[in-house]
Amino acid sequence: MIKISDMRDREIINIVDGRRLGPIKDIELDLEKGRIKAIVLPGMSGGRILGLFGRSDDLVVPWEKIVRIGVDVILVEVTGQHVELPPRKEYD
Repeated sequence: MIKISDMRDREIINIVDGRRLGPIKDIELDLEKGRIKAIVLPGMSGGRILGLFGRSDDLVVPWEKIVRIGVDVILVEVTGQHVELPPRKEYD
């Protein structure tokens, strides 16, 4: 079993192009099922993420796109069609 706090210390690497995507910024949870839905990574500078533009610089990687969780790195498979920009939510 791995702790979420341990995952935050690992580098995220995209196996499609070998790029470092940075550390985990946040985690999206499915509270009803008690599972991780996605990991959220800080976006690239300039607001451009793999060719897409959006209000948020965050890159959301669905759990299904995580290939392997290693001791030092987490390997993900992210292509243009798998990138999700989360909607901005306003909290009271």
